[in-house]
Amino acid sequence: MGEFSSHIIALFSRAAPEQGGVISGLNPSVYNPNDPFVLWVIQLIVIIAMINLLVLIFKPLRQPRVISEVIAGIVLGPTAMGRIPGFTNAIFPTASQPSLALTSTIGLVLFLFLVGLEIDTRLLRRNIVSSASVSVAGLVVPLGLGAALGVGVYREFVSPTVNFGNFLLFVAVAVGITAFPVLCRILTELKLLDTEVGMITLSAGIGNDVVGWVLLALTVALVNASSGLTALWVLLAGVGYTIFLLYPGRWAIRWLAKRTGSLEQGSPTVFMMTIILFTVFISAFYTDIIGIHPIFGGFLAGVIIPHDNGFAISIVEKLEDLVTITLLPLYFVGSGLKTNLGLLNTGIIWGYVVLICLVAFSSKFLACGIAARLNGYGWRESGAIGALMSCKGLVELIVLNIGLQANILTTQTFSMFVVHALILTFITTPLVLLFYPAKYRVHQKTEQNEGDVPSSLNPPSVDGRKTRFAIVLDKMEALPPAMTFTQLLQSTAFFPRSSFLSSVDEKRALAAGEELDLEPTSPSVTVEALRLMELTNRTSAVLRSQEADAIIHNDPVVSVYSTFGQLNNMKVSTNLSVVNVDEFPETIANHVSETKSQMVIIPWPRGHVSVSSGDDAHDHGLVATTRNPFDGVFHRTVTQDQTSSFVYSEFIRKVFASSPVDTALFVDRGVLHPSTPADNQHLFLAFFGGPDDRLALTFLVQLCERPSVTATVVRVSKTDGLVSSPLTAAPITHNTVAAIDTVYGQHDTQTRLASDTADNILWDAYTRSTASHSTSVASALSRISFLTESTSTPLRRVTEMVKTETATRRAGSKTLIVLAGRSRRMAVESFGGELRTLTSDGNSISTSVQRTLGDVGAALVATGVQASLLILQASPAVNA
Repeated sequence: MGEFSSHIIALFSRAAPEQGGVISGLNPSVYNPNDPFVLWVIQLIVIIAMINLLVLIFKPLRQPRVISEVIAGIVLGPTAMGRIPGFTNAIFPTASQPSLALTSTIGLVLFLFLVGLEIDTRLLRRNIVSSASVSVAGLVVPLGLGAALGVGVYREFVSPTVNFGNFLLFVAVAVGITAFPVLCRILTELKLLDTEVGMITLSAGIGNDVVGWVLLALTVALVNASSGLTALWVLLAGVGYTIFLLYPGRWAIRWLAKRTGSLEQGSPTVFMMTIILFTVFISAFYTDIIGIHPIFGGFLAGVIIPHDNGFAISIVEKLEDLVTITLLPLYFVGSGLKTNLGLLNTGIIWGYVVLICLVAFSSKFLACGIAARLNGYGWRESGAIGALMSCKGLVELIVLNIGLQANILTTQTFSMFVVHALILTFITTPLVLLFYPAKYRVHQKTEQNEGDVPSSLNPPSVDGRKTRFAIVLDKMEALPPAMTFTQLLQSTAFFPRSSFLSSVDEKRALAAGEELDLEPTSPSVTVEALRLMELTNRTSAVLRSQEADAIIHNDPVVSVYSTFGQLNNMKVSTNLSVVNVDEFPETIANHVSETKSQMVIIPWPRGHVSVSSGDDAHDHGLVATTRNPFDGVFHRTVTQDQTSSFVYSEFIRKVFASSPVDTALFVDRGVLHPSTPADNQHLFLAFFGGPDDRLALTFLVQLCERPSVTATVVRVSKTDGLVSSPLTAAPITHNTVAAIDTVYGQHDTQTRLASDTADNILWDAYTRSTASHSTSVASALSRISFLTESTSTPLRRVTEMVKTETATRRAGSKTLIVLAGRSRRMAVESFGGELRTLTSDGNSISTSVQRTLGDVGAALVATGVQASLLILQASPAVNA
């Protein structure tokens, strides 16, 4: 065999055992210092799995995520799973601790950078006197009582080799500091940021947190210094660097952000993000080499980042998931591995644990609560402020770990303070809810967008006409249907005063407008747009909630819709709320009540538009749409994920169930004619009767006040078939856990007759030629065709008529919107059987369709009607 061949064989024979990995029999759980990544990934998976399991347990209790993270560390440590033989040596061996500590320190530095980003010093200017007094009281009293507590703890549990003064200073800081990041999340979760309590607590928390970090840095400097002179130099170096960052450093970052266009765009460029990360790690490096913990450098780097135009939020979005999901949990497990609750094994120790909890809580709660009371707040607000300021959480764990690393604390005393931090964090939310429940909260009015008009300046409804609408904008896709629909609300017709123009040619009247004494046909319309954003555990969501007043002016959805309203001479008022998805319906109901809106509109987004092929489509200039992101609820399909469709459907049903006023769901099917104006619409309504149908008829007449809108209304009656007895039939409801469905059947004979009477009165009022109407209503009625129809299969007949109308209107360059009442309240006839027949004829639809749109809307969808739908539900106050 040749020399070259021998070398090749020798090379592979040596490399195979090293590179083969598990194929060669390598055990991945055995720590290899030359390749620590494998065990690191195993540790990460175990940690994240344990944290998320505990999140599922504690989330219903409305506890912040930090509770689950800390308890996960304790469970994985020597307290619980560490007692399993071989567990610690296999998963968290001592040799792997350095690599785990390095990655957790990197995550901690980046997290403290995010904490610094959360601190907006502009908040300190709000209620400066009240917040300053609460902050000072929440520092002075706890620091004093914490130092007194430290004397007893030192004598009982600490070795005399530990410097007495350093220990007292450390315990004082541990008792006096407030966990600002957790505080922000609790305030956001409980929707307190826009209340006086939230504003005072947030401002006081900023001051408390900054002073606490300064004192902690002082403690670390004193501990690490070999002499008093060295400690002085460390403090001077730290103060000098802080001043450098806060002034020239802050100005330089702002100047670079402007020069790169990052501040104007509200998002950092790649170059700007590089500079920011470079600043974070250099800052952490500097504070570490001078004898102060590197986290202080990361914190200072976050404080100097500008908050203008959502710039800080964009930076947080780029970092937070990697930091909070992957790197930071490693730090908590590191803390848990150092925590051994088994050492708390005597009555004296637990007596001191209770004492630590009482001193830490009472010093904060009483001091801050009394300070708030002296500033004129009620006892409920004062109690809530005191409870919030006593929160510990993550910052407390960082302080305790620094104390353990500096040998100020022993494992036993460390475990005692960890228990106190957990207890105080756990009780914060329940105490706030006890002192300050939702019914006692006073929310501050958010700043209105440009062009907003106070509610008191809007005229009341005239002749049942609605003038104030609330529209929900929860995503960008909602803009097209929102614009399509709201453009119909504003009437632009003008007519001579005191004239009855039910048969006048409106074009001629408009052409002669300059010579006539004109008046608008109806009062102006105001739209109260509510922009909803999802509140998550992410820091960026918390920042959005804090800066909602500023974000509303830069949010693209709000900006586009406001501009649309201005171009159409419509008064648009905007509001932005960052809340949990589950609280969207409640937020909408509150918005409607606060703005005194008469109807809430939910737009169902359309898909992307593309020009269709085919002779028929070409002849009529039709445009077909792709399936919109929520259209899966309309048709069963195995090729499309329907999860989002069902989720959105459940959301809509919850809005229907909780809305205090009339509610309209506009399902924009996106069937538009490119050469036709967007407002050139034809409306169709099948009138069966009942409160929802009466609302639909009244609203249709209002929409027809726009000169380019025409309508067809057909009163449909069922001629034969099974009819429920009004004396014996019970109301049939379809309910799920998520929300109430449409309601069928009558209440009783009296309410049924009252509803029939109301149907007849309304129908006669619009169809009798002798009826007297206002100018605007008379004009609208001149463009409406009223018909009657009797049939034994009303749903099938309605779908046939709508298909005919669709073809007719396409030929006439008009688009079609079908109005339908959602429920059949007070009605004898039930359409459930006929709907099942329609869907069994090959027209398969999701079960959510009937629950969301009602029988008529479901029938139209099942038979493939290509028209937009407007589903209406009358206010719950309408009982007949």
